[in-house]
Amino acid sequence: MWRQPKAVWAVAFASVVAFMGIGLVDPILKPIADNLDASPSQVSLLFTSYMAVMGVAMLITGVVSSRIGPKRTLLLGLAIIIAGAGLAGMSGSVMEIVGWRALWGLGNALFIATALATIVNSARGSVAQAIILYEAALGLGIAVGPLVGGVLGSISWRGPFFGVSVLMALALVITTFLLPETPRPQRATTLADPFRALRHRGLFGVGVTALLYNFGFFTLLAFTPFPLDMSAHQIGLIFFGWGVALAFTSVVVAPRLQHGFGTIRVLIVNLLFFSLTLVVMALGTDSKAVLATCVVIAGLFIGVNNTLITETVMKAAPSCRSAATRGIQPVERGVASAAYSFMRFGGAAVAPWLAGVLGEQISVHLPFWVGAGAVLLAAVVLFATRGHLAGVDADEDPEDQALDEATAVTVGSD
Repeated sequence: MWRQPKAVWAVAFASVVAFMGIGLVDPILKPIADNLDASPSQVSLLFTSYMAVMGVAMLITGVVSSRIGPKRTLLLGLAIIIAGAGLAGMSGSVMEIVGWRALWGLGNALFIATALATIVNSARGSVAQAIILYEAALGLGIAVGPLVGGVLGSISWRGPFFGVSVLMALALVITTFLLPETPRPQRATTLADPFRALRHRGLFGVGVTALLYNFGFFTLLAFTPFPLDMSAHQIGLIFFGWGVALAFTSVVVAPRLQHGFGTIRVLIVNLLFFSLTLVVMALGTDSKAVLATCVVIAGLFIGVNNTLITETVMKAAPSCRSAATRGIQPVERGVASAAYSFMRFGGAAVAPWLAGVLGEQISVHLPFWVGAGAVLLAAVVLFATRGHLAGVDADEDPEDQALDEATAVTVGSD
């Protein structure tokens, strides 16, 4: 799994930096609110605008990539992130930052969906190994993001935004030189393709599960800094521990649990444990020690879920050969990724804003109760649709894999 072409490592490095943007602002939410005289619900819009635009933009990633090629799409996404992060750092009000975070979300959408499909289609080894590599980049980025945000945020709340711009500029240079030109697919993707993909019940069920799960995930991520009420550096360290736990379970623990108990069974139990963690946070919101401990513990469950649900998406959509035998339309991995991401970021967009409103106007405990309920419902949905996901643990047929790759965008190896 670790012996990959330079092109794969280039995209993986850029993915690390891209995913840093998710947790980077976490430690500075409170400082931004204090310095710009904003409420928690206003500051939480930094997540909402970012995720909402990212989710909607996922629908056009395939359209753009299939017309200008994956490499140019990746570089375009990186350039937009550089501009959005830099302009957010120069903002003078919360709503300005919210606007530039939306632009940042557009860049991330173009990059993330294309990066996942690129790594899966070009990495050596199986789809499962490629996804573990992708999730390793995701986990590392999420782990490092709060730490960098805490260190730079302790100097100034503007520091993390400028830091992302610099790191993304480095990623852009590396991607430009190490990623070879990638051919466009034979068939251009349309805006309707992701919606057609969601007609497959297995993919739709996983999408709804991801939407509800991400509601709980981003409730924890965006709202917890406010009841913690600590410095940017302290919050950065707590969420660094969360990110390390996430990275460890996504790369090391998830594959072993999957091999021992099966993907869907592990996902359902994992979602139940994550929901229970949010219940403990709802009961112990007044204790900083309880919140900090639960944040790190939640990282263990989130890491397992991220790896296995991403792999499930890549395998739930009918591939070329399986679709031919069943008389249905195949779904390319890039289209499946875009459709799934559109749904999951919908939950991620609503949760931060709703958590802020509920915490301000009703009770500081309520956001965690709502998040726990959403994750519990995600487990119920996955259990109800498990019959359409029976083949996710089957080994890939070599002929099927070859047919899939023949219709996908492939990256040259060295």
